[in-house]
Amino acid sequence: MRGPNWLGDAVMAVPALKMLSRLFPAAEIDLHLKSSIADLFEDADFVNAVVAIDGPFSKLRTVRKNTAILSSQRYDLAIIMTSSFEPALSSLFAGIPRRIGYNKDLRGLLLTDPIPVPEWKAHRHEVYFYLQLVAEVGRRVLGVQGSLDDAPDIAITVSEKRLDGAREILWQARVDPNTTLVAVGAGSTNSRAKRWGTGKFAELCVRLADETPATVLLVGGPDETGIAGELIGNRPDRIVDLIGKTSVADAAAILGLCEMLVSNDMGLAHLAPAVGTKTAVIFGPTDPVTTRPFSNDAFIVREEVDCSPCMLRDCPIDHRCMARISVDRVFSVCRDILDMSFRNDE
Repeated sequence: MRGPNWLGDAVMAVPALKMLSRLFPAAEIDLHLKSSIADLFEDADFVNAVVAIDGPFSKLRTVRKNTAILSSQRYDLAIIMTSSFEPALSSLFAGIPRRIGYNKDLRGLLLTDPIPVPEWKAHRHEVYFYLQLVAEVGRRVLGVQGSLDDAPDIAITVSEKRLDGAREILWQARVDPNTTLVAVGAGSTNSRAKRWGTGKFAELCVRLADETPATVLLVGGPDETGIAGELIGNRPDRIVDLIGKTSVADAAAILGLCEMLVSNDMGLAHLAPAVGTKTAVIFGPTDPVTTRPFSNDAFIVREEVDCSPCMLRDCPIDHRCMARISVDRVFSVCRDILDMSFRNDE
């Protein structure tokens, strides 16, 4: 299985991976992922192995490298979740006899089973897009139809060993893991238009530190480290910088110890509810109908404007969809979630 390239998409593919495991209980299922997110699934019981498949190469060298990896394992079937050309080409060159994926951008010529993109793709959650692909695998390879009507299970289990590792990371950062923790994700690697703004997040962090019992943990990827200073301000005792300092697997475990995450529409917003953490997600240019975190533990903060969702990476006008969302409104949602958690603990 060639998994999606982005963290959020990889989390949304979890129900499909679990369906595949149920359809092929005796198969050896290897999940090929970008190295930046591969460690997230090392403890997963629905795959047998996780293989990191990328590198700092040109497109031609990437195809050669991944072809060699695929050839060495003598796979019987390749299922390609990404929409890119390279996985289909590498699978063909590796001589994998059955190659199944969506027929996009002419790559259907490289597949033995090109699957038409569902007509409903733009109107239904992305979870079902991945489930539909695996259901087609079951129908074409096994003659059985996997059901898309069953409640998709997005949950990712975090082992106790990883939780212990997360506690150690927090102790080293001078944070007591047994206290109330709120994670804040103020970045968004693949879209500037998704960002609510570091100024607003900085104000929110101070209010969370001053008006709730929480210690605020700043989380995000290596590309987002430049925003930490503005977010911490003069409260380093209650606002702690972990941006770019953890692996994805460690971030999952840390989020599992938190009461909640508040963030832009980013990969961690999908990961947090998958590990059981309540999440407030600020939506702007993207469509919550198709790409919101697939969980009842996720709460969407959004302002209706005529140009949203536009799906653009850069806003050509004035960020109206984000600018109209106030700090007071987001803080109110955060406080409600924390109150809910405290009542449940009681």
